[in-house]
Amino acid sequence: MIIFPAEWNARKEAVFAALAQADGGGKRLRLAPWSWRDFPETPARVALCLSRAKRQPKGMGRWLKALLIRVQYNGARRMFARHPGAVAVAWNGLGGSRLAFLLAARDCGSATLSCELAPVPNRITIDPVGVNAEGGVPLADDTAWAGTDPARCGDGWRAMGRGLTARTSRRADVGQGASTLPDTPFLFCPLQVPSDSQVTLFSGWTGGMTGFLSALVQAAAHLPPGWHLRLKEHPSARQSLAEDLAPLLATGRVQLDNQTDSFAQLGESRGLVTLNSSMGLQAFFYDKPVVVVGRAFFARPGLCTPVAAQADLNAAFAAPDSLTFNPLCRATFMNWLDQVYYPRFVFPPGDADLSAMAEKLRQARNMAANAAYPLSPPPPLR
Repeated sequence: MIIFPAEWNARKEAVFAALAQADGGGKRLRLAPWSWRDFPETPARVALCLSRAKRQPKGMGRWLKALLIRVQYNGARRMFARHPGAVAVAWNGLGGSRLAFLLAARDCGSATLSCELAPVPNRITIDPVGVNAEGGVPLADDTAWAGTDPARCGDGWRAMGRGLTARTSRRADVGQGASTLPDTPFLFCPLQVPSDSQVTLFSGWTGGMTGFLSALVQAAAHLPPGWHLRLKEHPSARQSLAEDLAPLLATGRVQLDNQTDSFAQLGESRGLVTLNSSMGLQAFFYDKPVVVVGRAFFARPGLCTPVAAQADLNAAFAAPDSLTFNPLCRATFMNWLDQVYYPRFVFPPGDADLSAMAEKLRQARNMAANAAYPLSPPPPLR
C-alpha cells in the first residue's frame, strides 16, 4: 500500500492513483496526521525542512510554519510505524511539509517515492531517492549499461521528444509567437522562476538567481565580436525580472526576447546556457551544446559543459564555437532515461505503465530494507 498527502491537483492525483493501482492499494491523506510528542530527531528534521521550504516566512509566520512541520513530522512518523511495509509517496518532496512526510517515513524504516513532472512529454519522474539534482540518476558513464546494443546506444531516444512544445505563458508580456531571428550567432539562456526549488536549492556556486545573472554580466563581456547572449523570461514567472536584467542589457552584448517561441530561439542558437532548467535536457533533441552553471542530474562532461566557477563560464563564453558534446554519451544517457528511468504516463486520461511503476515501488522497498537511502540533504544556499 502507498500512503500520500492529497494534492488537489488532477494530474498529481492521477499519478498517485496509478501508483496505488500498481501496488494493490493506497491511502490518500486529506489532512496530514499530527502529533505533539517529539522524537529525538524532530528538532533537526524541522530545521532542515524549514530551511528548504519554498516560502520562507519571517517573524511569527516562521514560528508557526516550524510548529506545523513539527507536528506533521511527528504524526507521519507514528503513522508509518503503524503501517510497516507502506510506501510514502509525495510530490517533489524537496522541502517543507512534503520533505517532513518523507523523512518521517525513512526514519522509521519505510520506503519512499518522490514524484515530479518529467522534462519530456507523456513521462513522469518517480524516484526512490528524490528529484532533480537529488534524484537517483547515476552520475557515472552509461556505456557499461548500453554496451554495443543499438537499442541502447542508437537514436531510439529521440522519439521521447515528439510533442515538445513551449509552455503557455501566464503573462501578457511573455509569449510564444513567431518572429524573424537575427542572422548573427548567439547563445540562448531561458531564465527560470526565481523562487523555484531548482533555483533556491541547486544554484551551486552562484547562490541563486541574483548571483546567476551577475555571473552572466561578467561572462557576456567575453563573447567574441558579433555574438550575443539571448534571454527569455520564464513563462510561468509571476513577476518580471526587468529590474534585475537591466545590468545585463546595459552591456550591449545581451538581448531580451520575451515574445519569440522558446524552442524557436533554441533551434536557431549555437548553444544553450542554463542554471539547471529542463530546457538544458530538451536541448539534446536539438543537438545543441549546453552550458550548465548549477547542479543538474544531466550536468556532466560528455552530455554538456558543466562550469564550476566564474572563470569557467567566462572561458565558455570566450570560445562559444568550441562548445561541444559527445553524441554517444548523450544517446546512451537518453536511452537509459527512456527505457529505465521515466515511466510512461499520459494525462489526460492518466494512462500509465503500471509494470514500470511497480518496479519503482520494488526499488524503493529494496532501498529501505537495505538502509540504502542517502543522508539527509544539505540545507540550501540563501
